Parts: sequence; structure tokens; C-alpha cells
Amino acid sequence: MTQAPQIDFKFEIAVLPVSDVDRAKAFYTGLGWRLDGDFAGDDWRVIQVTPPGSNASVIFGSNVTPAAPGSAQGLYLIVSDIVAARDALLARGVEVTDIFHGGDVHSGTDTPYLFGRRRENGPDTARGSYRSFASFSDPDGNGWLLQEITTRLPGRVDGDTNFGSSTDLAAALRRASSAHGEHEKRNGGKHDDNWPDWYADYMVKEQAGQTLPL
Repeated sequence: MTQAPQIDFKFEIAVLPVSDVDRAKAFYTGLGWRLDGDFAGDDWRVIQVTPPGSNASVIFGSNVTPAAPGSAQGLYLIVSDIVAARDALLARGVEVTDIFHGGDVHSGTDTPYLFGRRRENGPDTARGSYRSFASFSDPDGNGWLLQEITTRLPGRVDGDTNFGSSTDLAAALRRASSAHGEHEKRNGGKHDDNWPDWYADYMVKEQAGQTLPL
């Protein structure tokens, strides 16, 4: 039986319910988010913005969602330095909570988030990846959480490979090329016509912390 090819399903858009489109546009572009488009018709308007470094965007506007303004909660923005990220938002005039981490007990009256309800002041004491947070809201009350991630869990997503610059990508290609040369030697020195697939597999597994191909 022929196996069907794998189809990618890429999450790229989240819809925010807002009451004042121009106010929301000013807020999000004021965060430094890229304005991708502002489109309008007879009875609709759609604005798309993208946070720096993000592969996913958000849209908001008129007649784009039946959800109540401010009802979007628990929207996560992943950062590598929670202190620097919070400081950057404060510098732009955004009201941001103090940094917090999850307590051992999940009960309490705090707003629920990934680690339950109870929030302990300050970054995670061991500064563990995934453990430190801060939160803010847009003018309608849509809620965002900053989460500090410095080391990804291995194999979190198959193919979730990102490079911060062309220099990083070139270095990864050189490592894959060197490893592939050894791969060809182990297979009698024969040219591997499928080297692009081998490179891709190597680079993805290297970033995911998985066992590298031989």
C-alpha cells in the first residue's frame, strides 16, 4: 500500500477580537510589531501584524470574528530573556506585570496560566527554561503572556528548525556537509543523489537534540 505524503499544517494566524480597530492598530504597531497589511471592504476591515521573530501573525478588524472584544486570553509570546523582554515593553509604555513563576500548589485566585493559578514573585529560582513569565493586555483586555524559553525540549516538534541568521544557517550547512561526507565514505564513496533529504534530516535532528543520522 502506498503511503500518502505528509502534509504540513502550519499554524500562522490568531484572530483577536477588538472594539476599536485603529486603537488596536496603534497599540500593536507601537510594540514594534510589523504591519503586514490593512485591507478594507464595504463592511469589513482586516489588519495583520507580526511580532518580531515570529512565524505566526495576528489579525483583527471589523467583522472578522464573532468573539467578544477582550475575550482572547492566554496568548503566549516566547522570549529568550524575560527580563530584557519585559524592559523592552516597559520602554514602549506598556503596562507589564512583575516577572513571576509557578508555585508548587496550583490553587489560588490568580488568573490561570500554563502552570495553574498561583504565581510566585520573580523569575524561576533556577531560571529553568519554560518556567518564568510576565503578562500584559491590549487596550481591549486581550491577554498576553511572555514565557522565557532558553532550551527547547528535544523533539518537541518534528521539523521545528529555526536559524537566527544567515551565518547560523551557513554553519549548520557546513556541519551537515562534513557529516554527509563521512556518510558517503561509509557507503563506499558513492555519490548520494538524495543528499538534500539527508542534509535536512541532519539539520532538523541536530536542533531537536535527537540522534543524528549516520
